[in-house]
Amino acid sequence: MVMSIHVPSQPHVFFCVLLTITSAMNVPETDNVLPHSSSPLEQDILIKNILLTHDPNGCFLDSELLLCAMENIMCHTTSEIRVPDLYFDAMARKIVRDIEVVGSQEPLGLIIHKISREILCKCSVEGDSHTRTMVLFDMLRNYRWDAKVVLVLAAFATCYGQLWLLMQPCPVNPLAISIAMLKQLPSNFSALRPRFKALNLLAKAMADVAKCIIKFESLPIKDVKLDKETMTVTKSQIYLSAYWVIKSTLTCSSQIRDLTAMKLEQVHSSSITVAAWELLSLVYKLGRICSQLRWQVDVCHQQIEKKLHQKLLDLSKETQVDNQEVLHMLFALRDDTPLIDCSSQKKLEVSELKNKVVICMVSKPEPLPIEELLFLVQQTYDHPHHNKLERNYEIVWVPIPSSDTWTEVEERSFDFFCNSLPWYSVRQPWLLCSAVVTFIKQKWNFKDEPIMEVLDSQGKVTNSNAIDMALIWGDRAYPFSASVEKKLWEEEKWNLQFMIDEIDSLLTKLVHEGRNLCIYGSQNLDWIREFNYKMKEITNAGLQLEMAYVGKRNPSEPERNILATIDLEKLSGSLSFTKIHLFWRRLESMKRSILRLGKTANTDHILGEVAALLEMDAENGQGWAVMGSGSSMEIVRLQGARLMDCLNLFSVWGKNVGKLGLVGAVKSAVEPPALPGHRCQSRVRPFAEGLIDETEVCNECKRPMEKFVLYKCDTRE
Repeated sequence: MVMSIHVPSQPHVFFCVLLTITSAMNVPETDNVLPHSSSPLEQDILIKNILLTHDPNGCFLDSELLLCAMENIMCHTTSEIRVPDLYFDAMARKIVRDIEVVGSQEPLGLIIHKISREILCKCSVEGDSHTRTMVLFDMLRNYRWDAKVVLVLAAFATCYGQLWLLMQPCPVNPLAISIAMLKQLPSNFSALRPRFKALNLLAKAMADVAKCIIKFESLPIKDVKLDKETMTVTKSQIYLSAYWVIKSTLTCSSQIRDLTAMKLEQVHSSSITVAAWELLSLVYKLGRICSQLRWQVDVCHQQIEKKLHQKLLDLSKETQVDNQEVLHMLFALRDDTPLIDCSSQKKLEVSELKNKVVICMVSKPEPLPIEELLFLVQQTYDHPHHNKLERNYEIVWVPIPSSDTWTEVEERSFDFFCNSLPWYSVRQPWLLCSAVVTFIKQKWNFKDEPIMEVLDSQGKVTNSNAIDMALIWGDRAYPFSASVEKKLWEEEKWNLQFMIDEIDSLLTKLVHEGRNLCIYGSQNLDWIREFNYKMKEITNAGLQLEMAYVGKRNPSEPERNILATIDLEKLSGSLSFTKIHLFWRRLESMKRSILRLGKTANTDHILGEVAALLEMDAENGQGWAVMGSGSSMEIVRLQGARLMDCLNLFSVWGKNVGKLGLVGAVKSAVEPPALPGHRCQSRVRPFAEGLIDETEVCNECKRPMEKFVLYKCDTRE
């Protein structure tokens, strides 16, 4: 019977006709193209034959990355205009470079070349497609199911990509047109557009099925067991899906061979329509296979997620011998080398963290504002105390995207910071199981702000967020547990040394030398000028005092202008714009840290001082200053008119500096006199070297106490 088919001029109409034909016509029984054309018994026999060719030996490759490379080739071959994306192309090249075949003596390129050659050779000889498909299965016997499928697709993509290059018009690729002429290919392929469209549709359908297989293979079924029935049904579908994808690539490759041998008079023949119909029938079949497999894999995924989440909860409550099982469940379910040393780019196993405190730095792909990130690196990696710890702890960066899928911007950000930070990082954070991400969000309470979850050497959480500890004390906070945080605050003293810490090297040096120091802030440039003029009058009178402007919280452009003016007019010293940000960020960390301990500004002296500083900063227009020296706990904090009144009284309190010190002298002038009825207190201290130089303050009126020498009979003699 001769069939006459009219090809409509509109491609989409053509495909509607073809899809109608596929539903109305029978397909040859030999190829079993449609799902209902093979019996359950035949499918069982097919599965057994497929399994006879399956003998994995540990060969492993990143199938998802290789599939991305294959899809990139197919993206270039679509008829739509593609806007060049330099980043996309650079990432595609990097993806291919990063793919390695673990456990194989042959490089990836050679493996793909051998498969391509096998496919083209089998297409050029007689034989049914089933036999040729089984030959490929036997060739790929040592690989997992996802690797089998993706390697064959990659080989097909290279063949199709070479054909597409030859089809390019002369202005685009003169070399391609020259080779096409030697092969005597038609100069006009417009009549073949439906066939190429069908090839692209089939390539997409094969890739969709491959993604389902990859998703199943990436499930941690070794660590979390599936129900037996679910496992059996899903694996059977995986075997059949892999079979039909590989078989479809043979059909595609056969048509590619026919296209390269096509003569001009064959371009407009009815065989073109029949060939396109054959491809679309496979698109239809693979579409049904993909729908069924996707549903089945989703069932497996839901089971795994539920069981995995419960297992993580159980592990967090149990006492472990070490941290290996916890870290394996968090990071290594889908990757045997889930970590990377950002400094050396070396891939690491979780065993690298055995017997160490692990700080999981959970954040978005852009972890912190760059200034805070640099300070955190300084506190944890460049801190003077760091070398004394002999690498007893490691920070592991765990980036979590804003949604369930990674955006291009997030990938760029991760790539940048993963090559910049001195810590460890999850190597491919998009491979983290969604149950792990859910556990981190729910159990570790990760929202949007970065947290540093601390796991001890047994994998037990000892601090739900140590980021404030790290910003305040750096490595001195090791092992960063909540109990250590409480102990540090019990021992801490409020002084300029603690306030400045290592934020600025010059100020740190002045503090360590015990110099008198005044830090101040204001957003009013006129006030800053007036304040500095008065301070210069005081220093010119002989008072040794260093000045430093520390700006305000969240500095912006006005602070940059103020800093420029201070520097230009040489008014005083100052912190840099970045260090101003860090100074106030560290004060905020102090406040949060103490509040977590359940303290209040009324019951905790340091919290009261920190809160007062943060409140003064919030009061726009009013200048303020804090004066003190070195590690002395004697600090005076003044603001606005009271500060200026104090400076105007220098003639009164200046003569007491030598006796009471700077802070004592200022306090004697600005603080109210003793209350009526205040009873003088006295304290007797045993003599000790240097005691006479210290200043004692009355607990009731907070004024300096006078010192006397008391001689007492020694009754021991």
